[in-house]
Amino acid sequence: MEIAPIVRRTGDAAFFERFSEKNAEKVRAFHASFPMYRETPLRPLSGLVNRLGIRGFYVKDESYRFGLNAFKVLGGSWAAARYVAKRLDIPLDELSFERIVSDEVRTRLGDVTFVTTTDGNHGRGVAWTARQLRQKAVVYMPKGTRPERLENIRKEGADASITEMSYDDAVRFTRRQAEANGWVMMQDTTLPGYSEIPGWIMEGYGTMAFEAYRQLPEPPTHIFVQAGVGSMAGAVAAFFASVYPQERKPVITVVEPLTADCVFQTAKAADGKLHAASGKLDTMMAGLACGEVCGLAWELLESCADFAIVCGDEASVEGMRLLASPVGDDPAVVSGESGAATTGLAAMLLANPSCDGIRRTLKLDGQSVILCFSTEGATDVENYCRVTGKKPFLN
Repeated sequence: MEIAPIVRRTGDAAFFERFSEKNAEKVRAFHASFPMYRETPLRPLSGLVNRLGIRGFYVKDESYRFGLNAFKVLGGSWAAARYVAKRLDIPLDELSFERIVSDEVRTRLGDVTFVTTTDGNHGRGVAWTARQLRQKAVVYMPKGTRPERLENIRKEGADASITEMSYDDAVRFTRRQAEANGWVMMQDTTLPGYSEIPGWIMEGYGTMAFEAYRQLPEPPTHIFVQAGVGSMAGAVAAFFASVYPQERKPVITVVEPLTADCVFQTAKAADGKLHAASGKLDTMMAGLACGEVCGLAWELLESCADFAIVCGDEASVEGMRLLASPVGDDPAVVSGESGAATTGLAAMLLANPSCDGIRRTLKLDGQSVILCFSTEGATDVENYCRVTGKKPFLN
């Protein structure tokens, strides 16, 4: 476990404004127009609070999101809607589920194929969105992807396959395929000349942050948020930095696997450049196994976040077990490998004497109120059962 401060630099104010409470409420209103929309629960963990000796611990449970077991559909659905609106000159305030799936939109839009790279959750969300729009989706997955994640995407009607490439190489392959075939690439990471759709996807993630903010009974002092390419982390950091004045802004810490540490390496270098991960991306936290940070995400993180931490898979294991077998009367949360990493890390920092130095750096103490996002449920049921000794319940 290692920590690096994120050197504060001011980014594009107009881009930052896209993650304000006002704009996040507009995105949430779009998501709320879906007939299957329900706020995902914010779980207070009072038993864990007493064990750790702090004031509050809350976990946002995204296993309930649209029946898709992860938050990622928020980004894909909003980006697809923004794409449709731009193509057909539809005002943003007229965007709704009913409008984008209408026969009128389908006729005017014609045939579209959305294409993406994913470890599982994002691709499932893109495939689901394409199906709602009665369009096609093609999904490429990095080598080592669990078959269960592939099948979940295929169930949404997508043409999905596992490649022999790393995540980052598969993203570049996806772009070449999009350009060659006239497909629409739906990726939450930037590439040269490709930033509009990643920005829209990041805006979509704001619904999760907005909901959590409205559900919290007290302001958080600390937010732990996981990163793959960093897009969700950047969106969450920007939103919470916008809703609290600087003197009350939570300490925001980005959490990554030791072997997929692109945000950490970029923070550690502190030279204004993006740096790739130092490891081989071999981690149980499949959703975080990305080697290159998103440039738009980093712009938000260096404006709003405070620290980057890397941890081994043991943090994920700790979080999965804590949430599956909660303390006292705390509610159980089904959390997958990537989803549980922040909860496990926060608990380890507070409970282990070997973490005293990092705990002091973060100013974690008896008055701390922690917010974590369980970004996925059990997306690999076999591994979930092996780690927790429990079968996941369905949401």
